[in-house]
Amino acid sequence: MYVLYADSDCDITPDSARRMGYKNIISMPFSIDGENFYPYKGMTDFDVNHFYSRLNEGVLPKTSALNVEEYKEYFEKEFAEGNDIFYIHFSEAMSMTFQNMRQAYKELQEKYPERKLYEADMKGITTLGYAQLVEAAKLYKKGCTPEELKKFIEDEVQHWAMYLCADDLQYFKRSGRVSGLAATMGTILGIRPVIWISPEGKMESLTTARGRKKAIEALVNKAVELCDDFKNYPIYIGHTSAPEFVEEAKAALYEKLGKDIKIEVVITNPTAGAHCGPNGIGICFHAKHR
Repeated sequence: MYVLYADSDCDITPDSARRMGYKNIISMPFSIDGENFYPYKGMTDFDVNHFYSRLNEGVLPKTSALNVEEYKEYFEKEFAEGNDIFYIHFSEAMSMTFQNMRQAYKELQEKYPERKLYEADMKGITTLGYAQLVEAAKLYKKGCTPEELKKFIEDEVQHWAMYLCADDLQYFKRSGRVSGLAATMGTILGIRPVIWISPEGKMESLTTARGRKKAIEALVNKAVELCDDFKNYPIYIGHTSAPEFVEEAKAALYEKLGKDIKIEVVITNPTAGAHCGPNGIGICFHAKHR
């Protein structure tokens, strides 16, 4: 028997995890003024809106990787119960944390030689990860083997795309997570970069738009251009506590694609939100390619 694990960087919550069949959420930590927070650890609730209200007040969180012992804490309880683990995680290209994960598994293998840790890299983060978790859970519920699930994710990973923009580029500038981003100039001139998640799983600046309306329009145009299946997959809108931006994006998508499309709104997890700041928005969809 194997169980599904995901991580909090992919916008999954305890409610959505239980609904989809994920056994546990590996919490990716952040700190504010030296105090550490582990969202959804132990499958408990976390007040995401309060987190973003603090960002609006000027708080600048810091993120960090899990250490080896923290990974062992997650994995050992499953191995002790006789369960293998299939962990579907955010992009390895964005973090060094997975080196610690593999070291933890290596150490646990000495105690539990029959147990296995399977993993799949979604080459994305936040809502791009969430969309893939939804589809993987459907296959898991049908009783697929770990090998079948891994192949499915690897085959599909380049068919999920996400484009996003942020209101305050200083968060991206400070985190250094986006290449080719002139954060200071954008903030001064009102120019917003359109950011995409590349095939390698990195966040990169793609183009620029002047003002929020033009930026959202650019995201919608990308969805119209690249989305390959509006009927069988929803379009996901991820946001960092930006309900007004969500409504603007929904209206533009309905206008371009018709009222019969399905749109699902997902709030961005706090660890990813620490890098992009409040009032950000992204559109994720099943695509011809990234």
